[in-house]
Amino acid sequence: MKLVIGNKAYSSWSLRGWLACKQSGLPFDEVVVPLYDAEWEKRRQGDEFAPSSGKVPILWDGEAVVWDSLAIVDYLADKVGRDRFWPDDEAARAMARSMAAEMHSSFAALRKKHSMNVRQIFPAQRPDDDVLVDLQRIMELWAQARARFGGGGDFLFGTFGAADIMYAPVVTRIVTYQLPIARFAQGYMQAMFDHPFMQDWIAGAQEEDWVIEQYEQPAPSALR
Repeated sequence: MKLVIGNKAYSSWSLRGWLACKQSGLPFDEVVVPLYDAEWEKRRQGDEFAPSSGKVPILWDGEAVVWDSLAIVDYLADKVGRDRFWPDDEAARAMARSMAAEMHSSFAALRKKHSMNVRQIFPAQRPDDDVLVDLQRIMELWAQARARFGGGGDFLFGTFGAADIMYAPVVTRIVTYQLPIARFAQGYMQAMFDHPFMQDWIAGAQEEDWVIEQYEQPAPSALR
């Protein structure tokens, strides 16, 4: 398999696809392409990116190609067994799937106003109201998952899985922008940062030479 991803410092969807590949336990080649550099437009028009219309991550597995992070999770779960990604318990699995899907489709304010940058920690500022609404919903979801199904470990559903993969970039954003969170969430976030996969990703981001200036500034609300 070959996974094409963007800059590790900035590409949140690439992080999800990469974590999914790592969680699968299957060998894969990692190809990092710098987003928005001088060759970006030309590169994304090539055959390698054609199925995704130039978006990352994109996973090639022989003739099969998958180009959406949640689809990559499901594709790999089909290959190695769904229990590696999703809880065994039916109720827990239903909640984990719903949380992953909600992350995939929601929280636009948080994602737009607080871009991922795992190399920075900006001064704390009060987030905009719509970002606070997103954070409140995320805290509610995390609390419910941990209270109902997280007793077997440090992650949302006990052991590391698809839901944690989907919320991993949220964890990094909270740290980067010092966003307000519930006290219980600190332990979960620490477990996420301590996970070997996350440590490997962050180390890779620190080694990158590429800088995208628009992602090297505090959130818009912090600039007022």
